[in-house]
Amino acid sequence: MREFTKIKITPKGERSVKHGHPWVFGDEVIDIDGTYENGDLVDVLTNKGKYLGTGFINDNSKIRIRIISTNANDKFDEAFWERRVRYAIDYRRQVMGEDFNCCRLIFGEADSFPGLTIDRFEDVLVAQVLSLGIEVRKDVIFSKVIEIMREYGEEINCFYERNDVKIRKLEGMEEYKGFYKHPLLDESKEHTTLVITENNIKYNVDVENGQKTGFFLDQKYNRRAVAHLAKGRKVLDCFTHTGAFALNAASGGALSVTAVDISQEAVDMTTKNIEMNGLDNAKAIKADVFNLLTKLIDEKNKDYDFIILDPPAFTKSHATVTNAYRGYKDINLRAMKLLPRGGYLATCSCSHFMKEDLFLKMLNEAASDAKVTLRQIEARQQSPDHPIVFGIPETYYLKFYLFQIV
Repeated sequence: MREFTKIKITPKGERSVKHGHPWVFGDEVIDIDGTYENGDLVDVLTNKGKYLGTGFINDNSKIRIRIISTNANDKFDEAFWERRVRYAIDYRRQVMGEDFNCCRLIFGEADSFPGLTIDRFEDVLVAQVLSLGIEVRKDVIFSKVIEIMREYGEEINCFYERNDVKIRKLEGMEEYKGFYKHPLLDESKEHTTLVITENNIKYNVDVENGQKTGFFLDQKYNRRAVAHLAKGRKVLDCFTHTGAFALNAASGGALSVTAVDISQEAVDMTTKNIEMNGLDNAKAIKADVFNLLTKLIDEKNKDYDFIILDPPAFTKSHATVTNAYRGYKDINLRAMKLLPRGGYLATCSCSHFMKEDLFLKMLNEAASDAKVTLRQIEARQQSPDHPIVFGIPETYYLKFYLFQIV
């Protein structure tokens, strides 16, 4: 019989947990029976003492408890973590098929590993740990990931940690990055730069210095949808980052593709990727997207009939949603004004705070102001290696729409 510290929570917190959300906030804790250290497992109970779940506790975090199980019989031993890891990997093998070589293996709360991300780029695994409970147990979790991948015949040569993010300090952890050492990994094969293939397009990936874990895998199939529509089109890819949408459009047979980013580093990387793929119908330029779209409208430019908008998250909290709404509307309105009748618009948001209904409301207002009608072609989310779990809104963050301007 296990003995964990018992934490009673408010009716509000109870309702949230019962609806599937795995977080208990500090102001939802009303009684503590027992002692604990930050990072320990505790049992979460209703005010009347009924078991709700078990999770990691951390007094340093606004998220006081991160629930990992609602099964009162779980033992949380090595076998428990092996089952969890295998379940996550087996899911990706099934849903990603031939794309399993580059995908997200573990997606935090969606896989009941709160605060943990593990991405696979060919023979390199990249992890980011944002919760203390996982940090304390990462050795057993990482070991199981490596062992199971090897068991399935997957070549894994190195494991890199990208824990250079400020949110770790809020959890009482240090920031750092570097190789994770394990007996099954050969240090002589460690590397942080590599070339991956996605949708038959090659990309340079730098897992040490690139954004997040080195490359954004979640738009894999949305890029493929853009490629399908790009044939014969003149494409403007805004906020291009490493040029992924641009390269898919160019490979899909676009007449011309212009990739735009305000970062010279992003432009250089995109140019390198264009050259590596031998795509002479694409180029990358450095510009502020807002200013560029305004300039093109003022010039009555007719060079583009397909515009892609893939901006960074304009909001990372409820407090800034209003400002984000204006930002999203601004760029979408300008794109709609610039596109001709019959042109195409791909637009998305990668912030879960910008809810789908709000995003659609924004698009409707922008279309009204631009005096155009939007004909929806496709509505998509992130690829299935970043699964959406009902009850956990944070897992549903990416909204992607394809429209024709009519």
